[in-house]
Amino acid sequence: MKNLRIVAFVLVACALFLGGCRTAPIQNIELAPIAYTSEKHHSMDEVKKAIIRGGYDRGWQMSDVAPGHLVATLNLRSHQAVVDITYTPENYSINYKDSTNLKHKGNMIHSNYNAWIKNLANSINLELSRLN
Repeated sequence: MKNLRIVAFVLVACALFLGGCRTAPIQNIELAPIAYTSEKHHSMDEVKKAIIRGGYDRGWQMSDVAPGHLVATLNLRSHQAVVDITYTPENYSINYKDSTNLKHKGNMIHSNYNAWIKNLANSINLELSRLN
């Protein structure tokens, strides 16, 4: 009977440990520079359109909130991630806003979230590079 309790305790402890392994600190993108290959600087509208195209390529729904501010939402299965994207002609930032079913607690979130943000930034950078 005592061995059964020990085995049950170890199994519960392992399940809790493994469940927690899928979280990571939230990684925001802060002031990512927008590169220029020419003397021409991009307008706010050009940057906004490039960010929107980059988001759509990854399945993000973009809402124009104010000049220099978009809110992007990604819905995957039962998960939802919402981020604020602020931008100028020189840089942009992606910051966590809200989520559903992503184990968000404090500064921790499901590790897939950070991969989605990295992919979003890569797509945005690709679209911005096409402006040159």
